[in-house]
Amino acid sequence: MEVFGVAGVLVGHPFDTVKVRLQVQSAEKPQYRGTLHCFQSIIKQESVLGLYKGLGSPLLGLTFINALVFGVQGNTLRALGRDSPLNQFVAGAAAGAIQCVICCPMELAKTRLQLQDAGAARAYRGSLHCLAHIYRREGLRGVNRGMASTLLRETPSFGVYFLSYDVLTRALGCEPGAPLLVPKLLLAGGTSGILSWLSTYPVDVVKSRLQADGLRGAPRYGGIADCARQSYRAEGWRVFTRGLASTLLRAFPVNAATFATVTVVLSYARGPEGAPAARGLAQPSSL
Repeated sequence: MEVFGVAGVLVGHPFDTVKVRLQVQSAEKPQYRGTLHCFQSIIKQESVLGLYKGLGSPLLGLTFINALVFGVQGNTLRALGRDSPLNQFVAGAAAGAIQCVICCPMELAKTRLQLQDAGAARAYRGSLHCLAHIYRREGLRGVNRGMASTLLRETPSFGVYFLSYDVLTRALGCEPGAPLLVPKLLLAGGTSGILSWLSTYPVDVVKSRLQADGLRGAPRYGGIADCARQSYRAEGWRVFTRGLASTLLRAFPVNAATFATVTVVLSYARGPEGAPAARGLAQPSSL
């Protein structure tokens, strides 16, 4: 199943790079006019490889995050005693919160690499070098920059994902042998991925800005509230939708294909008695 996760990262990472650049670009001197222009500019100035800056970070964190999310979500659901939509939300939220321990440093490295200049001007050679460099200069606090905003994003978004995926798969009758099973799973997975991102997207904008803060020049923000306040004053409410089009373009196909495949494989591997459990094992990729 890790193959499907890797495939999802490879397909989705260019959209994530565009999202991050749009989220943090200067309002006074914007470099990109929108999603398509950002894609074109990166390819023109940095080649296609520019879209894959920071790719090593989500690939490094993929296995550990999957293990944490699957373990915490499954154990929490069993501890709650009943597979209901509410319990799916609680179990998903718990899994989302716990995986931030790995997700936050990995996203910090990814963001810094996605934004750094190409060629000789680059400060980091890779994800691990980036984290080591930050640790030497700022200690553990620097490595965990953006942890609070990551928690605020991941906890409810994972809950929304598991809840919506559970509700949709139940409503659509996604059981092994059901007619049109794969299209139904594609719809459920893709829709759930979009809903999970929409539920906390403004927080993601703030998180990206906090993790990029100080990369070029002196730090500007004193925390989550200060970042949100300054961003709103400078650009209005639309600042909290920066990069949303790229995110949604990525969310539906990546979540749909990855989670439909995983659910089908798990359902048929476990047999009829394992089908209900397989419904709760798909997860959104935040990296």
